[in-house]
Amino acid sequence: MRIAIISDIHGNLEALQAVFAHMENERVDRVICLGDILGYGPDPVACVDLVSARCEWSLMGNHDFGVLYEPTNFNASAEQAAFWTRAQFEAETDPERARRRWDFLGRLRVRVSFGEFLCVHGTPRRPINEYLFPDDALNSPVKMQQIFERVEHYCLVGHTHVPGVFTNEPDFYPPDDLGGVYRLNGNEKAIINPGSVGQPRDLDPRSSYAILDEDAREVHFHRLTYDVDAVVAKIHAIAELSDWLGDRLRDGR
Repeated sequence: MRIAIISDIHGNLEALQAVFAHMENERVDRVICLGDILGYGPDPVACVDLVSARCEWSLMGNHDFGVLYEPTNFNASAEQAAFWTRAQFEAETDPERARRRWDFLGRLRVRVSFGEFLCVHGTPRRPINEYLFPDDALNSPVKMQQIFERVEHYCLVGHTHVPGVFTNEPDFYPPDDLGGVYRLNGNEKAIINPGSVGQPRDLDPRSSYAILDEDAREVHFHRLTYDVDAVVAKIHAIAELSDWLGDRLRDGR
């Protein structure tokens, strides 16, 4: 079984379409989403429609939560984007389409487990909102210990938009350090972040996702180019969205 793992799309349709196009040649059996379909980007409705059609399930990210309920602890640009995003769904004039979308968003899950894997958006300790940053492996030993105590074998997370693998040494390995492939090791626990489809923050603007090959017991990380300038232009054309939300895409930040 080959499982595509996507996360943190953030309303970036061009990036999401590039990822799905890449999957066509990767013999993917299932697609799962670790949350944050929404927030920041200019095409939230189209992204929800595509994820609901193509993914087996999706988790609740903090920006999804902010659009559905209330954008708490957001900066001004993110908060404004959340209210604008909500308005795009409320503008739907077809009652059945509106019902399907709100029903899909309302059924986003906080945790999902399959096989050896626990899946959350943030961390097993705080599944929607807690960040697990690469430097936590060195600078936050208590945090790492408490998080790994909640992981039996492996965990899939998003939220930071930075791809890589945490192990319970503890340590963090970016994909380049792994040759792009993490081999599941029964002697260690691991927390795996596929990176962000729509808003990478590792100074690489290319879209990021991963494929879990259960038979080979490997996770393959992928980076893909897409039409960043088209997305930036869309964001700049929307008065309610900060230009900075578009500009940062070019730098992968």
